Amino acid sequence: MDFDSLRELMMADRTVRRFRENERVSVETAERLVELTRYCASGRNAQPLKYVIVTSAGKCAEVFPLLKWAGYFSWWDGPDEGERPAAYLVQCLDTEYGNDCLCDDGLQLEAITLGMRTLGLAGCIIKAFNAVKLQEVLELDARFKPRYVLAIGYPAEEVKIEEMDGSAEADFKYYRTPDGIHHVPKRPLEELILRRN
Repeated sequence: MDFDSLRELMMADRTVRRFRENERVSVETAERLVELTRYCASGRNAQPLKYVIVTSAGKCAEVFPLLKWAGYFSWWDGPDEGERPAAYLVQCLDTEYGNDCLCDDGLQLEAITLGMRTLGLAGCIIKAFNAVKLQEVLELDARFKPRYVLAIGYPAEEVKIEEMDGSAEADFKYYRTPDGIHHVPKRPLEELILRRN
């Protein structure tokens, strides 16, 4: 893969919150995505993260009400029936390996979402959820602490990157226009570079 191909993949790796729910995601596909995490860097090389794969419609229906969907859309309770995720990956910290996964969680989630895009899938990384009830629904041993829920499916919405003006007052909040397109402002490169020495 060349740099430009990687850049295009990164640009396509956008958060999606509405899916074609009837197009299911197989256990085998979910396993392929989790397998990518084996090749990620790991703090202390402890590799303390484990995953619960949820693909059945019944179990997905149990997970859905435990999630919060979009902090900037306080009026929205998440996708309607027919637009809900077709699968979930629940990332858990195995506390037998320690109580801190350092940077592993983000690295692994990025690997998974990039892999999803190559398969025509998209997702939403969710940090706001009812952890206690999620552990009950998934019948998790107390040693496994859910960190993130990754909602997965075939996208049913368009997401566009928008250039921010780079000022300190610039609005960085994502938004949805009446045509249903989800817009994500991104800071310009010059704002990210503090100094060239």
